[in-house]
Amino acid sequence: MSPTTKKEQLDIIAQRYRKAIREKKTKILDEFCANFNYNRKYAIRRIQAFLRPKKKSVRHSPGPRPRYQEPAVLKALQEIWLAAHMPCSKRLKASLPLWLPSYQAQSGSLNSACLQQLATISPATIDRLLKSFRLYHTGKGRSATKPGLLLKHHIPIQTCRWDETRPGFLEADTVAHCGDSLAGSFIYTVDITDLATGWTEQRAVWGKGEKDVLEQLKDIEAALPFPLLGFDCDNGSEFLNWHIVHHFQERKKPVAFTRSRPYKKDDNAHIEQKNWTQVRQWLGYQRFDNPDLVPLLNDLYTSQWRLLLNFFLPSTKLLKKERVGSKIVKKHDVPKTPYHRLLESDTISSKTKSQLKDIFQTLNPFILRKTIDQKIAKIRHLARLPQL
Repeated sequence: MSPTTKKEQLDIIAQRYRKAIREKKTKILDEFCANFNYNRKYAIRRIQAFLRPKKKSVRHSPGPRPRYQEPAVLKALQEIWLAAHMPCSKRLKASLPLWLPSYQAQSGSLNSACLQQLATISPATIDRLLKSFRLYHTGKGRSATKPGLLLKHHIPIQTCRWDETRPGFLEADTVAHCGDSLAGSFIYTVDITDLATGWTEQRAVWGKGEKDVLEQLKDIEAALPFPLLGFDCDNGSEFLNWHIVHHFQERKKPVAFTRSRPYKKDDNAHIEQKNWTQVRQWLGYQRFDNPDLVPLLNDLYTSQWRLLLNFFLPSTKLLKKERVGSKIVKKHDVPKTPYHRLLESDTISSKTKSQLKDIFQTLNPFILRKTIDQKIAKIRHLARLPQL
């Protein structure tokens, strides 16, 4: 008798055995033992096992049980990650202490256990929890740099690294809001970053006129919380002109004015990175060819924009890199905001630090982000309207 036949016969006998009275159960067992040549006790166990099907065992995955299953924890991570403009897990870990007080004040959904989990969560765990939630944005890079040939021999190429521990040495570049074509006139963003602290400032200009760029550089210098010591740029004509040369060099304490090598973007690696993270990721590649957008952009850049980027969005600095076999191993410092790097600097006065602390105490990152999104939406809407 095949195993399948035995199973079918056992099914019939078990059902008869379940419904039978005591006397008939004895006869069914005798018949079962005779047909299958089973011991009586073994036959009873087979019938009972068939009538009581086995429960499926719950298989636990190896390793410790997951700790971060509270929905409030995942929701807080997702909302802060989006509001902080999708940073990597290490920078998000550094952002949590800055964003959580405002998040808790608005939602109040986190109990003490959730706050403790968010305080001790690791970057690797953040990556795992946000894996299915992340959205990836890619874009095509564009360059609108036109070389300034007349002054290249008057402005030295930077051949040695500046002191990256002292605030005041800037890298500058322009970001073209040209859409898919460089034809015609459109808006540029003048983007600068400080090498020591990562402090960034942005200003909008119509075209790349020398005087307009100079005026925005003056406005940026006035807004910096530290004195300007050095200025490094690419070979674009918006920077390599006599207006800016006179502005930096004809003063009581001249500013070191240098340029990068032609076609060597790595010479300005700091600002090239900021062009993407501080401008492109926020404004995208839409064409801004309406001059009425310039004051709207500058109103955004000089208010909520600079406060959010410099006070609440941490960044990392490359400490060293070395070649190990065929690989280059890079070591970065702990993610910090430009604001915190300024507080740790010995060259910043206590008065300036006190002013920065007072500003920080008045800020709510979620309100800043909401206002920025509203202004960007308005700018993009006006950019899509046809010009009269």
